[in-house]
Amino acid sequence: MANVVTINRPEVVALIEEAARKLTGGNKTEAVALGVRRLLEQSAREGSLFGAHRGSVQVREGVDLIAPALDVEPDAETGKELER
Repeated sequence: MANVVTINRPEVVALIEEAARKLTGGNKTEAVALGVRRLLEQSAREGSLFGAHRGSVQVREGVDLIAPALDVEPDAETGKELER
């Protein structure tokens, strides 16, 4: 049950050859399979792809994306015992 895929774009062929050399010991078929598997894993994940592509999100000046979302310190960080 062999199927054939023909790739004619020189830059794509070069990319596959480079990936095959680095990742699969020169096996181009396995290099392509590895890439396709990775793409399928990414699309299978739950959640939004929002922000997954460079330039798809614009952040206003002054917004800190890594700042804590809450202004309170979690009890686990303080070490305080809670009475219940």
